[in-house]
Amino acid sequence: MILIAIGGGLATVGVGYLSSRIGTGFARDLRTMIFTKIEDFSLVEFNKFSTASLITRSTNDVQQIQMVFIMICRIALLAPLMGILSTFKAYHLAPSMTWIMAVAVVALIAIVIVLFQIVVPKFTKLQKLVDKLNLVTREILTGLRVIKAFGKEDYETQKFDKVNQDLTRLHLLVNRLMVIIQPVMMLIMNFMMIAIVWLGAHHIGAGDLQVGSMLAFLQYSMQAVSAFLMISIVFISLPRAAVSANRIAEVLETEIQIKDPTNPVRAHRRGGKVEFKNVTFTYPGAAEPVLHNISFVALPGETTAFVGSTGSGKSTIINLIPRFYEVTEGQVLVDDVDVRAMRQKDLRARIGYVSQKAMLFSGTIRDNITYGNPNATQEEIFRAAATAQALEFIKELEGKFDSSIAQAGTNFSGGQKQRLAIARALAKNPELYLFDDSFSALDFQTDKALRTALKEEAQGKTVLIVTQRIATIMNADKIVVIDKGEIVGQGTHETLLKTCKVYQEIAASQLAPEELARVLK
Repeated sequence: MILIAIGGGLATVGVGYLSSRIGTGFARDLRTMIFTKIEDFSLVEFNKFSTASLITRSTNDVQQIQMVFIMICRIALLAPLMGILSTFKAYHLAPSMTWIMAVAVVALIAIVIVLFQIVVPKFTKLQKLVDKLNLVTREILTGLRVIKAFGKEDYETQKFDKVNQDLTRLHLLVNRLMVIIQPVMMLIMNFMMIAIVWLGAHHIGAGDLQVGSMLAFLQYSMQAVSAFLMISIVFISLPRAAVSANRIAEVLETEIQIKDPTNPVRAHRRGGKVEFKNVTFTYPGAAEPVLHNISFVALPGETTAFVGSTGSGKSTIINLIPRFYEVTEGQVLVDDVDVRAMRQKDLRARIGYVSQKAMLFSGTIRDNITYGNPNATQEEIFRAAATAQALEFIKELEGKFDSSIAQAGTNFSGGQKQRLAIARALAKNPELYLFDDSFSALDFQTDKALRTALKEEAQGKTVLIVTQRIATIMNADKIVVIDKGEIVGQGTHETLLKTCKVYQEIAASQLAPEELARVLK
């Protein structure tokens, strides 16, 4: 008995160790699968899920599945075997009392089924509320500066408190329902024990049963019902894990619209030429196209600029080149090859992209500048920072290029972040530069100095700039004017001032009258 007790203890420790390793390993692999899938998402798929929801699915939902997986390894595999053997032994000891066990098990199953009907819909709602809480929290923390500036702390606190209270109330309801099952099951087991002792006493009195046999039957029946109780606990935990599994499956089974071709094509020559041929684009779910029949050519060694009113489609044009979105009609060509025929990795390796919102990653300034070119030399890093007009403020920092950058670059100003983002694109040394309104936070003096340095640095390369500032693009080789998703003018600054009404209106709102008069003379 001592040896059996020691062996049982060691087996229990071993089961706990192995189940924990298997469960956590499974969760690790599942998180990796989700993250890898999300990385392959285009902006179309990414917009289908909110950032907060994707974070919840990668953390909270995976944790729910991990907990149930460990419970299955530790309980669900043992309990059926223990229950079957205990029932078999009990039946052979006292067949006439086996019905008591059957009644207890049926009662347990009935309770579990009722709870399933009530709790499963609540678990679905619970995970959605976790999503919502993460969304509200992320939004508040991201916009904390604006909240403080407008004095809306109380309003945001109330908004957070409402979601928090909704989640708390639902958690309490679910937990209360789950807590009910344990005392009810213990009550059923105790009634079963009373019934066995009462009926067993009559059989002992009649001489049909020995006291030892009744006690053994009682022990076996307790083991059998305990086994069903353990299985019930697993089944009670399954609904929430099932909801989490469905939410994860939504991500993993999402069909990616932008894929690499089966037989990718490589450009025969490299230069960075960009051509749009009758491109029309409609955002998924939108009723009307945002771009209509766009055609232009951007040549290496030239700067092509896009200007137009807000919402005219300028940034959409830039996003179509690296295939963040897929064209609805027409073609986007890079070096005379349709971007849909190229591997996304090969295409984007040739592009230096700076988005509207300058995004920096936590780490150091050096890490961020070399993000697209990890093998960049110190000279290349220095030159990229100098061209982006970032060298001046970097030298003033105590750590210089090894100075720390907080998450999202919150310890730098908007202009500094834009300059570091531009330096990151320059350090990559690509053939094609895409600047999506990337100079908006710069003062006019820095803007001018950056454009002068960029023109020298990007010689022989294709530069595409989206901007609202006429001063930024006055010296561009070609300016494309966009209005309501259509090209209404192409040419130099001087040509467009004489021929394009939309450009004239934009210029009139930004340039001095004497500058306009000089060109129009």
